[in-house]
Amino acid sequence: MATRKLHYFSGLLLSLFIGIHLFNHCYGILGAAQHIALMDSLRLVYRNMVVECLLLGAAGVQVVSGLLLVRKRKGAPKVGWDRWHIASGLYLAFFLLLHTTAVLSGRMVMHLDTNYYFGAAGMNAFPTCLFFIPYYVLAIMAVAVHVASIHSKKATRAILGISPHQQALGMVMAGAALTIVVLYAMTNGFSGVEVPEGYRVLQGR
Repeated sequence: MATRKLHYFSGLLLSLFIGIHLFNHCYGILGAAQHIALMDSLRLVYRNMVVECLLLGAAGVQVVSGLLLVRKRKGAPKVGWDRWHIASGLYLAFFLLLHTTAVLSGRMVMHLDTNYYFGAAGMNAFPTCLFFIPYYVLAIMAVAVHVASIHSKKATRAILGISPHQQALGMVMAGAALTIVVLYAMTNGFSGVEVPEGYRVLQGR
């Protein structure tokens, strides 16, 4: 129960940050400069030493507790949302570990500002796009599926005639729509982003 509670509360904190972070990426539709300007404003909050330590701690707790919950699980996962819950959680554990390490390395080792261009660099060059586009697409979809699978278990009643199962499917569809918006924003309307010289190392140049 303690592990489950840790997973739940660390997940709530991360969900708040992820929501803000994805909104920031969607804002990139207005352009890289606008994306960076909003990010600079938001960083006044989440780059605060206390908040950043809480977020990093929550990410670590989320990964470890999630893996422990899967390991302690008795029997094979049930069909449907139960399996999607586990599959999306495992991918999110992988993504959190890799993405957090990459961002910290970018800041502390490569001395780059991990802004719009840090995320867009690999998505806007070949062959790095073959990894980074699926990597980010699966991450956003994994968040949507994870939330939807939890909702499908917790919800007990229909809303406006829409069953909990249908509500969960709606969340997944919303996640797919959000994914398209983020891809559009991070690739300059799918036409490609001109990445500054300092970030081209992320493209293998």
